[in-house]
Amino acid sequence: MLKKITSYTFILAGLILLNSCKKEYESIQSIDDTKIKDYISKNNITDAIEDPDKTGFYYQITSPGTGEFFKADGTADSVLYSLSIKSLLNGTTYYTTSPITNFGTYVGYASSFNYSANERPLSIPCLRTVLQKLKPGGVARILLPSYLAFGKNGSTALNVPSNDNIELTVTTYPQKSQRLLDDKRITDFLTSKGLTATKDQPTGVYYSVILAGTGDAPIDVSSSLKINYTGRNLEGTVFDSSTDGTFTTTLLQVISGWEVLKDIPGARKGAKIRLFIPSSEAYGTSGSTTGTIPPNACLDFDIEIVDVTN
Repeated sequence: MLKKITSYTFILAGLILLNSCKKEYESIQSIDDTKIKDYISKNNITDAIEDPDKTGFYYQITSPGTGEFFKADGTADSVLYSLSIKSLLNGTTYYTTSPITNFGTYVGYASSFNYSANERPLSIPCLRTVLQKLKPGGVARILLPSYLAFGKNGSTALNVPSNDNIELTVTTYPQKSQRLLDDKRITDFLTSKGLTATKDQPTGVYYSVILAGTGDAPIDVSSSLKINYTGRNLEGTVFDSSTDGTFTTTLLQVISGWEVLKDIPGARKGAKIRLFIPSSEAYGTSGSTTGTIPPNACLDFDIEIVDVTN
């Protein structure tokens, strides 16, 4: 009798140990999928769609946009968009694209994005998949399991903890070229501030002559200019300035948006001019090397022409 009890006890202990091991070594894919399904259920997201290829993500089209769907084939469309990253666990926002900038690429290349200069780009191939479900101006939520997001290492730059499931919201712009989006940003800024400015048609730079200069020397690209200036982004943050009368340059040595100075009536010695410069005439898709000016950012400059030498 004692032997039988001992045998049964051994078997029972073995089953308990085996079951314990199964729970301990449950895959992260299974754990994440359960958490995401629970999130969908608790938040009553009835229109969530599972990735047809069963890679693990789900998505929801919150606003389809207008026009035709973005394409990623031989006639690949370009897409301009912004992103926000939140925790599914507690709703903490880890990242939001600044309103003065945006991401932009061909739809077929939209599989990663740079969220920090100090870390490698985050690879999210499902972004490309979901973008093709949208039209310009459309918005979608992507529910990402941790292993398709920041993984077990998380992100130091964004304070994302290990194995955190992510809600990624992608918002596309109606404009399909950066030049059109920049123009809207500048005109919206002018309207919001009650400002008027003249558009230089070839470049898209807007200018306002605050005080016409009285000097005789005309300005060309090789003129030596002594200038006071203050540069801001459209949120009003100053990124650079020189107002002590010591900055000397030619128009060939500065961003191309400043070249409109040679064509502006009244741009002579003594003039005070305000320039609103689209990103294509400033630091473009890369931004500044110092990181103070983000990619695709329009700029706002106050310029005083102290002296002109030809």
